[in-house]
Amino acid sequence: LLILLSPLFLLIMIAIRIESKGPAIFRHSRCGRGLAEFNMLKFRTMHTNAGDIFEEYMRQNPDAQKDWETKNKLKEDPRVTSFGRILRKTSLDELPQLVNVLRGEMSVVGPRPDSIEAISNFFEEYREIYSSAKPGITGLWQVSGRSDIDYTKRVKLDYLYVLNWSLWLDLIIILKTFKAILSGKGAY
Repeated sequence: LLILLSPLFLLIMIAIRIESKGPAIFRHSRCGRGLAEFNMLKFRTMHTNAGDIFEEYMRQNPDAQKDWETKNKLKEDPRVTSFGRILRKTSLDELPQLVNVLRGEMSVVGPRPDSIEAISNFFEEYREIYSSAKPGITGLWQVSGRSDIDYTKRVKLDYLYVLNWSLWLDLIIILKTFKAILSGKGAY
C-alpha cells in the first residue's frame, strides 16, 4: 500500500506545504501495546501555531470546553487548515500510519491510539485494552460515529473490540471503514 499510494502521499505533502509552512508530516506521542509510547504519524492538518490558536479560542469560547472534555475534539476547530479539513473529512490524514503498521507499532484494526494525557481519566480502562492489543488505524470507534462519540463510549468500544477480537470482526470493520469515510459522518 505504501508503494501504491506514494504518488498520493507526494501530492498531499506538496498541498500541505503550499497552504502553510512547516512539516507535512505530524508526529505525536501515542500509547501503543502495553502503554509504551511511540510517535504516531499523520499528515499535518493544523497550523504550526495550533497551541496558541487553541488557547485563544478556549479563552473566547468557554462553551467549547465541554466538547473538549467529553470528546477531546472540537467540531469547528480553528487550528485546522482548509486543506486539513479535507484531509480529516476523507481520513487521508491517517495514511502515514501505514508506516507505523510497518514498524510494528500499530495494526490496521485495533483500539484508537491516544496520548497519555488524553487517556488520563480512563487510565485503568486503557491499561487492559493496550496491554492486549496494538492500536489500529481503524476500529470500532471509527465505524461507530467517530468524533460524534464521547470519550467514555469510545473507551467502551475499544474494550468491546479487544474482548471480541476475531479476523472476521477485523474484516467487517475494514469494510465499514470505507462506508464511514465516504459518508464523512463524525469526521472533523
